[in-house]
Amino acid sequence: MIRFENVSKVYKHNAVIENMNLDIGKGELVVLIGPSGCGKTTTLKMINRLVKPTSGKIYIDGTDTEERDIIELRRTMGYVIQQTGLFPHMTVKENIEIIPRLEKRDHQKIEARTIELMKMIGLNPDEFLYRYPTQLSGGQLQRIGVARAFATDPEIILMDEPFSALDPISRSQLQIELVGLQAQLKKTIVFVTHDMDEAIKIADKICILHKGQIVQYDTPENILKNPANEYVSDFVGKNRIWSTPELIKARDIMITSPIKSTDGISLLKCIELMRFNKVDSVLVVDDENRMIGIVTARMIQLEKDRTKSISEIMRTEFLSAGPEDSIVDLLKTVQEKKISYIPVLDENKVLLGLITTTSLVTTLSQQFIGLDEEGES
Repeated sequence: MIRFENVSKVYKHNAVIENMNLDIGKGELVVLIGPSGCGKTTTLKMINRLVKPTSGKIYIDGTDTEERDIIELRRTMGYVIQQTGLFPHMTVKENIEIIPRLEKRDHQKIEARTIELMKMIGLNPDEFLYRYPTQLSGGQLQRIGVARAFATDPEIILMDEPFSALDPISRSQLQIELVGLQAQLKKTIVFVTHDMDEAIKIADKICILHKGQIVQYDTPENILKNPANEYVSDFVGKNRIWSTPELIKARDIMITSPIKSTDGISLLKCIELMRFNKVDSVLVVDDENRMIGIVTARMIQLEKDRTKSISEIMRTEFLSAGPEDSIVDLLKTVQEKKISYIPVLDENKVLLGLITTTSLVTTLSQQFIGLDEEGES
């Protein structure tokens, strides 16, 4: 959808952006983030040619933006800024409809779209359409700014720190509403912020900039779990994953080689297997590694005949988790069901790993170890 190809921007011999290569897919919400002066707003403004690259090319759907009429280009994009940019002498309705009316679109369709947008941003059209910007709160102003950006139904929305001046409650509400709008409309959104919590909350992908260069471009989950270098780790915060524990998945913390057996071995051999590996249970799988049961030391102790095969006593009903289940889900299951282990299976019941209370405690303890290390540094 949007592609930067070897793009640089130089101001008076000072390189603000250096040789940037970046691909933003259709329907993605990409956040540009970094410290002040890193080039994130410059990058955003180069997309709609408010800033002209010194070198390199920017393509939208394969077309060089330099080859398009600049007015036409900008009218195909929504643009939301921190100060909203609403015209104070115009009503809410007039502000939202200004571009569609300049384009001489059908009046009835414009008005229907305006009412639709007002409902989407959670403001009653009857109550707010004929108010002026001075009669609105900060959060309401930003909602109108978002509505105006969506008024022409553009494929691309550019947002330059739109929520940064709001109080925490309004900001959080607007973040949630933006995520909801994006899920519904699937626009290509490029969003500038300096707030990592905001980026994690709303982004499909995060592009971290430093001194005009991309240091990591990835999903929030991968950035939190696998920072590219020490700078990213410090910028993100070594313990920030715990602010969004839903991103810690079963696949991240499971034991990948749990003790298992096919169902043909005897109870005697199963006890020996447990003793050798210092465990009190064995997961039973078929020839294709699909889990079919579980045997515990307690179950074997209740049997006098140790020559029986484990298939005769194994429990075939058991709780399991999927690899994408979060640590929050796992902790809830352990607490509610009072169990000490959860097998991790794929959609075909193939055994992938095992979650134990020990692995959960080890993962949780890393949170506090990380906090101690940060406190000592």
